[in-house]
Amino acid sequence: MISLRTYLIILALLVVERIFELDRARRNAHRAFQHGAVEVGQVHYRVMVAMHTLFIVSCAVEAIFFPHSLPRIVPWIALCAEIVAQGLRYWAVATLGDRWNTRIIVSPDRAPVTNGPYRFMRHPNYLAVVIEIAAVPLIGGAIFTAIAFSIANALILAVRIPAEERAMGGRYADALGSRRRFFPGLRHG
Repeated sequence: MISLRTYLIILALLVVERIFELDRARRNAHRAFQHGAVEVGQVHYRVMVAMHTLFIVSCAVEAIFFPHSLPRIVPWIALCAEIVAQGLRYWAVATLGDRWNTRIIVSPDRAPVTNGPYRFMRHPNYLAVVIEIAAVPLIGGAIFTAIAFSIANALILAVRIPAEERAMGGRYADALGSRRRFFPGLRHG
């Protein structure tokens, strides 16, 4: 099993990563707004931020005060899943470049991105988040956090994804509508 100290270091690294992501999102939003972009979904965004903050706290609290003994292989599989999720996340972030954001910010004059992981699915970043929310708690034996926050994340994504797809409009639907949301499918061209 992974030690509590190592697990808390992993959580601390995720907090640092989130701080950098929020800063990058803020800078990208500023540039987008200067070029006429609009934002939608502000209400559910606040709920999502609160959920992600509580997620990290819950991982730490459960691992420290209510740890569960899982089969030795589970934390290692979860760690591998988290590494895959991080790779997918940063592939999506790199592909979107200055368009990437934690908020739903739409530039109506820009064509949808259809390369990188978007060649295979509509929402690779959200797939990375789904994997991460299930995997990160299991690294530290926080099984109740994994279950509770996977359900909470599913509820948030049930609101967020349709809001984002509506905001992206017809060009997005034409370019990516035939692709699956989360499960990769092979596409030609």
